[in-house]
Amino acid sequence: MPHKVVDTLTTEECFMSIVVRFHPTNLTVEQYEDVIRREQDTGRFPPDGREYHVCFGTDGDLRVSEVWDSPEHLQAYGEVLMPLLVDAGIQFSREPEVIEVHNIIRR
Repeated sequence: MPHKVVDTLTTEECFMSIVVRFHPTNLTVEQYEDVIRREQDTGRFPPDGREYHVCFGTDGDLRVSEVWDSPEHLQAYGEVLMPLLVDAGIQFSREPEVIEVHNIIRR
């Protein structure tokens, strides 16, 4: 019986995907679409490392969840995104939730 060859990754090669759940206060469709336009104008859109972006809810109570390849990708893009959110007048009811991903299944 042949031996199996297992390719293992070093710590430097591994990354931890994360889910980030943002809780903006009274986010409207107009504000959301304004920020998306501003993001596109940065030349860094879509951001490196962001796998998914989902906006959901009703006008005036929108929420955003994202899946990132790593906390470092989120941190790097946060330096671009946060000033755009401030300029658009978007405030948050609390800090974003950052949760380690256990599994992603795609169709």
